[in-house]
Parts: sequence; structure tokens; C-alpha cells
Amino acid sequence: MKNICLLVITLILVSCSQQTKQKATNENIFPDGTVIPDWFLDNSKVNPSELGKFYTITDYGVTNDSTIVQTAAIQNTIDEAYRNGGGVVVIPEGTFLSGALFFKPNTHLHVVKNGVLKGSDNIEDYPFKPSRIEGQSIEYFSALVNAFGVNGFTITGNGIIDGNGLNYWKAFWQRRKENPKCTNLEVSRPRLVFIWKCDNVQIQDVHLRNSGFWSSHYYQCNNVKILDLRITSPHEPIKAPSTDAIDIDVCSNVLVKGCYMAVNDDAIALKGGKGPWADKDASNGENTNIIIEDCEFGFCHAALTNGSESIHNKNIIMRNCKVTDAKRLLWLKMRPDTAQNYEYITVENITGQAHSFIYIKPWTQFFDLKGREDVPLSYSDNITMRNIDLKCDIFYDMKITEYDKLTNFTFENINVEAKNGEYDKTIIEGLTFNNVKVNGELIE
Repeated sequence: MKNICLLVITLILVSCSQQTKQKATNENIFPDGTVIPDWFLDNSKVNPSELGKFYTITDYGVTNDSTIVQTAAIQNTIDEAYRNGGGVVVIPEGTFLSGALFFKPNTHLHVVKNGVLKGSDNIEDYPFKPSRIEGQSIEYFSALVNAFGVNGFTITGNGIIDGNGLNYWKAFWQRRKENPKCTNLEVSRPRLVFIWKCDNVQIQDVHLRNSGFWSSHYYQCNNVKILDLRITSPHEPIKAPSTDAIDIDVCSNVLVKGCYMAVNDDAIALKGGKGPWADKDASNGENTNIIIEDCEFGFCHAALTNGSESIHNKNIIMRNCKVTDAKRLLWLKMRPDTAQNYEYITVENITGQAHSFIYIKPWTQFFDLKGREDVPLSYSDNITMRNIDLKCDIFYDMKITEYDKLTNFTFENINVEAKNGEYDKTIIEGLTFNNVKVNGELIE
């Protein structure tokens, strides 16, 4: 009897050890099996005092008056820091109105607690420049905070960057009332933060709120850390249209950690180009090695969205997150006028509530083949959702066309309470259910 007990204990210990090793293995590798670099494990905060001299804007001609737009004086502070070899531009306590600001090499932004950098609600304060918007490289209005080719750029502090978006939102909904098919670009609205061709970027601790358009947009960047941000815009009483929290657009190595996001559109959207020949355009590209962890999602159209302007996303992990009011947990937008490839995506260790557990349907808004005779094929492959406990309205929210190919999906260790718990195994080729319960019933 004693030997049997020892044997049982040994088996239990071996099993626990194997599970621990498996968990560690899962945490240390990307979905395609490659090792996650140590860079992703370092979430230490930047100390702005180590970045150079502080240039407090009120020391350089900016008055503490929240009623006047002081773009020129704030920009002069940035330029003064640049001329002197770089430094940290400080927004002190108070509210300071500004139009578009352009940071230079070796300059940084620090917003102190109780400090507010607030955007002008006059679109003329945002110059029209070469830019990137909705999967297109075109001229568009500058953001409030702009960094182009500023390697090592940082935004720090416990203050607020406020887009002052109310009048932009009203203008959009008025235009949508006049023309229900109007595009986002028909109404002139600025983004809050636009970072382009910058490597080794870190944004930490600030509150981004009330953006006129997308809240933060990262394009053609490498090694970006977004830590402990709070990103919000209202969905009632007036909706803040297209105020995505974080748009990742042709980027590699991105860590989003400890953030709270509640916006009237997608929380995190992976972009990269659109159109029937998007994969031939050098300004487009893939998103690779993206980790989203320890985040909380309030109201949003989706916690994690692939598309609708996206051609290739690979090695995407969302883990250890709480979803409290999302329309969708995972959204794969299958755009029928664009060839797309979403692969090696893992969503794991999630709790909370959403309208749809997983949502995969054609995205036909603004569909345009631009004369292309054949319809591009789109693929979603090696998609894993595991260790999830979720209440939702719809479990399996899917409808595809002959041009969408879904392969090798794994659902594992999932407990779902759903008003509609139906599922269709024929939609996906190579589908695995392992310990998946819907409304208490195990899927065989």
C-alpha cells in the first residue's frame, strides 16, 4: 500500500512538472515555435531624467492659459531642445492647448501628473503632410503628437494627452447622417499620437483620451513598448468614431503591457495595407512578433482585430487579459478585395465578457477591386484560443466565402456561457476542440 501511495505521488509530481515545463515553454515561444527574445521580458520604465535636460514649456514662452492655442511656443520649446542636442519637453501642471507638434531626434515628451496637453479643435492647426491612414500612404492631417524618424522616442509621465475630439465627432456624425456611406476620410479629423519610422520607442503611464480619430498609430516601427497606458474615448452619450486605442501598422517587436483600453472602435488593430494589389506596394507590409499581455479591455468593438487594412500578421500573442465589455474577443476581418494572411495567432488566459467569442466574416465596407478581375484569396492559419473563461452572446460568430480559407484552429481549455452556443465544424479545415465546454456541455 505504501509503495502504491509513493507511486501515485511520484506520478502527480511528474505530471505537475510536465505542466509547469509546458507552461514555461508556451510563455517563452512564439506561436510558430521561435523563441521570444529577452527584450520582451524587460518592462522596466524609462527614467526621463536620464534622457537629458528638462525643457519645461512655461520657461520658454508658453503661458498657463487653457483658453489660447500655443502651438508655436510649444514647438519652439521642442526645437530649442533639439538645437541643444536633445532633451525632455515637459508639460507642467495645467492645461495647454496646441495644434500639431513635431518631435525631433533626441527629443522626448513628459507630461506631469495634473498636466494636460490638449489638442485644438480647429483642423487648420494640423498641417496636411505625407502620412499613412487607413492602409494608404497619402497626405493627411498631422496628429497632435508626431514623431518621424525619431529613434528612441519616449512619452512619459502620469499626465493626460487629450484630443478634445467632441466637435470632430459631431462633424462626422452629421456627415454620416447626410451620407450613410461616407468614408472616415471625408471628415477632417486628427489622430492623437502618430509615430512613424521610429525604432526603440517607449510610451508609458500617460492617459490618452478623447481623440478626434485614432488614439495612437505606430507605422513602420521596430521595438515598441507601450506600458501601463490608459486609452479612452466615449461610446455614449455621443460616440467617438474610429478612435482605435492602438493601431499597429507594418511593425515588428511590439509589447503592449498593463494597459486599460475603452474606445468606440477596436482596442488593438493590426493594419498593414489594403486593396487588390496591396502586397505589391512597398509602403505596406507585415506585423510580426506582437505581444499583448496583462491588459484590460472596457467597451470596444474588439479587443484584438486583424484588419480591415491588413495583409500579413504573424506571431501575435494576446494573454493574461480581462475583457469587460468588448463586442468581440478576437476579430479576423476577411476583406474580399485584399489578399490577407493571418497566421500563428494565440489568444490565451482570458476572462470576462464579450458579445462574440470569435468573429470571422467578410468585411465588405468600401469594397473595391479597382478593376482586378479575380478575387484575392485570404487565409487564417494556426489560430489558437485556450485557457479562456468567457460569457458571451455568440460563441462561434463565423461566416466565410469561397475566397476565405480557415485552417488549423485549436480551441483548448475553454469554458463559455453563450446565449447562442452553436458551432459549425465544417467552416474550418483542421479544427481541434480539446476540453471545450459551451453552456456546461463538452464539445466532442
